[in-house]
Amino acid sequence: MPLSIEDQLAIQQLYARYNHNLDFGKAAEWSETFTPDGTFTGGGGKFAGTEQLQGFANGFASRMKARHWTNNLLVDGDGSIANGTCYLQLLNLADAKSPAILTTAIYVDKLTKTASGWRFTERVVQPDA
Repeated sequence: MPLSIEDQLAIQQLYARYNHNLDFGKAAEWSETFTPDGTFTGGGGKFAGTEQLQGFANGFASRMKARHWTNNLLVDGDGSIANGTCYLQLLNLADAKSPAILTTAIYVDKLTKTASGWRFTERVVQPDA
């Protein structure tokens, strides 16, 4: 059975929470966008599980003031698992007068529906070629 409209909207909200929490230094909340054994590959490494994910998010927030901008989300699944992909632009806001694009990439995701809602089980940043 394909994803319902409600599931699609919930996944869109998950993507937004991921961005907002990481950009505003909310490491615990960011790590909660993943399952407890979830993995993130990007930013110079692979981070697995809640403790490593929080450590990555704390480090990210201390290194830079940034905004993650994602668009062109495609998601498909069966109601309990899903695959997603979207484009990423990472903006550096260190100079408020001249924000700059640090990088562009593509997120490739695996998601699962938990008792707490949709969560990433795996998120991989694929740099543009």
